[in-house]
This record gives sequence, C-alpha cells and structure tokens, in this order.
Amino acid sequence: MDLDKYKLLKNKKIAEILDGDETFGDFESPNIQSNFGLSNLQIGLPRLSGPDICDIAKMFGSTVEYEGSYSRWQYMFDLIDYGIQSGRIANILAYLFDKSNFIRAVTELDKEEFERYHNKSVESAVSRINDILHFGGNKIIIDGKRVLIVPINATTPNISIKNLKTIDRDYIKSLSDRAIDNIENGHYDSALTQARTILEETFDYVLEKQNIEPSSKGDINKLYKQVKDEYKMHENKNADKRINRLLSGLENIVSAVSEMRNKNSDSHGVGERRLTIDRHHARLAVNSATTMADFILSVEKKSAGDNNY
Repeated sequence: MDLDKYKLLKNKKIAEILDGDETFGDFESPNIQSNFGLSNLQIGLPRLSGPDICDIAKMFGSTVEYEGSYSRWQYMFDLIDYGIQSGRIANILAYLFDKSNFIRAVTELDKEEFERYHNKSVESAVSRINDILHFGGNKIIIDGKRVLIVPINATTPNISIKNLKTIDRDYIKSLSDRAIDNIENGHYDSALTQARTILEETFDYVLEKQNIEPSSKGDINKLYKQVKDEYKMHENKNADKRINRLLSGLENIVSAVSEMRNKNSDSHGVGERRLTIDRHHARLAVNSATTMADFILSVEKKSAGDNNY
C-alpha cells in the first residue's frame, strides 16, 4: 500500500467533508414521528469537534491531546499525518465512514432509516471526495475495514457501501404501506413526501446498478429523464400505440407527484400556491408512484437479463 498517496487527502475541502463540515442536503425520513415527517438531519459525515478528532487518533494509538489552538480541518490534517506515519490511515478513514462513527451522532432514526441515512451520507461524501481527486487520476474506495486510494482506471470494485442496500418490491411496498397509513391518519402531506421518496430512491437505485451517478438531486423529472435515457425507455415507433400511450403516462405520473409534493407536501411552507387535496387524491399519488417504481424495477431486471422481472 502506497502510504504517500494518502497525503492527497490533506486538502482543506476534503478535510471539511471528513469532519462533517460539508453536507449534501436534507435527509427525508418517512418514519420520523413528527408532524412533518422530517428528520432535521443533513446528509453527510458526522460533525466532529476538535476533541472528537483527537479522541479518534487516540483510538488508533496516538497520544495527542486537544489544545484548542487549531481549526477542525487542521486537526483532521494531523489525524491524516498520524495515520500515514503509523501505517493505520486506511483503517482510520474506514472508521470515519463506519456506522460506529454515526451511531453516537444519530439517535432519532429507527434501524431501517439509519441504514438508509448512513448509506446516503457515505455515498455522497465518497462521491464528493472523488470529484476532488479526479483530476489527479485517483479515487477512494471502501474495501471492508479499509479505505484505499487507487487509480481511476483500477479494476478494484466500486465502493462497497452501495452493495449493502437493495431497492426491491418488498422495500417499495413497505414505503407505500407507511404512506397509506399516513393517509388513513389524515397526514396527506407526509404521504406525498413518501410518494416522491418512492420514485427518487427507485430512480437512484437503477442508475447506480449501471454504475451511473444520479444527477440533478432534488429534480425528480431530470432524474427520470436520466433513467429513461440510460434504459432506452423512449417510445418505440414500431410498438403498439397503446403501449406507447402507457409509457407517455409514466412521465405524467412523475411530473404530477413532483408538483403535488412541491406545492403541498410537508417539505415546504404554506403559501398562496399550496394545494388542498382529499384523501382519495393522496391515495392516488401514492399508488401511482408505487406502480411506477414497480415498473422501473422490472425494466432494470429485464435489462440485466433477469427473467423473473
């Protein structure tokens, strides 16, 4: 292992990702027991104070003491230096991405949502670090209990964290069931947020199955266009016109759910453009998103040669 390569991580922007200063948007959790179904969590690595960073160094054998004279990113530089000198940098970095680092900072999520939050945070942080390392021809990967720096053209598998989460029909059904429960309890706004989550997570998943980085986070219409382009879902002039009509209808589902969520869901404040929806409209939005997600999962399976699509 070339320890000198880890000096590439002594970049202030990378240090701010590792110490939790840089975040990657709001984490929406349909399981949060609140009026809005929002977790108030930012996607990203846990925020580490100077003493926290020194404590991590001590976990790996350092005798460093917190003095309070540095910025947090400077303490992170010292941690990287110590890891290189001690030969334990690959393990120290792995700890920063590991669930054990997240558990002390995240207490409000149940087990399933904690898994989803951890995966999204690690994927986002690794992707951003790799954006910075890209021009030098390198990237980081998570390999079990180590974080390695490898050439971009290396045949080493991509970050293993993505393999930990599978979006399948059972998972989509669980999200849908919770959304329907919210509707039955009169929480239509939360149900609309969950309908959008069903679509966004499905689109992200099928793109990642093709090793494609989902673009335009937060713009579900652009995400769907990316899926449509990647899986060649454009209308076929040789296909039955009724099939093409169905495919055209999928786009309307995405647009409608996105717009209803933006104008009515709990992710936005009340304003002049806020819509009033009834129970059956909320149920229609959830059921439509569920049907759409099921279809997209089938498209991915068929593309992968799975006959059980």
